[in-house]
Amino acid sequence: MNFSDAGTTKVLGKPTSSAAVTASLSRAIHEHRLSPGTKLGEYELAEIYHVSRTIIRTSLQSLAYGKLVEIHRNRGAFVAHPTPQEAREVFEARELLEPRTARTAAQKATKEDIRFLRSHIENEHAALAKNDRGLALYLSGQLHVHIARIAAQTTITGFIEALIARSSLIVAVYSKRESALCESYAHHALILALEKNDEAAAEGLMRSHLVDIHSALELHNTPTVGASLKEILG
Repeated sequence: MNFSDAGTTKVLGKPTSSAAVTASLSRAIHEHRLSPGTKLGEYELAEIYHVSRTIIRTSLQSLAYGKLVEIHRNRGAFVAHPTPQEAREVFEARELLEPRTARTAAQKATKEDIRFLRSHIENEHAALAKNDRGLALYLSGQLHVHIARIAAQTTITGFIEALIARSSLIVAVYSKRESALCESYAHHALILALEKNDEAAAEGLMRSHLVDIHSALELHNTPTVGASLKEILG
């Protein structure tokens, strides 16, 4: 499943396909507008998106395949709630994959790649300036995906995309910081290492950065489910 900026659709655009609904819901989960444990009722979603329940059901099944949604028989669909063990496993997997991917990205990064990453960080900062912390968090995670794409390792990039999606849920549940955003200096340092084609620095910075995010988790928090779906998505 591709969670990049391309292909995402906002509710106001009235998506009419299951792929567009999937993209809209995954974006809302990434931005923490839909909290872990939130019930995703088929009737309510069909009304919000102006589509059939069949389209909603297909979208929810796609999200369940990506482990963003859990479907319980006779209870319905809910935004997934990772367990503490799952949280540890996701970040341990990221700590194994992403540092080596950052090293490879440092070998291959072009001037155009660096310009793109810097523009991406500017968008993240603009979201913060508007106090849109959900969007800023989404963009922060996507920077890691873009670095993986620069490495041009298709299979590993797919794994990292899925792990980033799970990380968004984990941060929503277990972050003990007021802000779960990646620190600006860490991303700036990473981009500088990529620009210099400094493979060792890129690998080390990514590893320490992920360990820092992991250490910011408090693995016994429970999320609160807030507003209704119509208020969140409408």
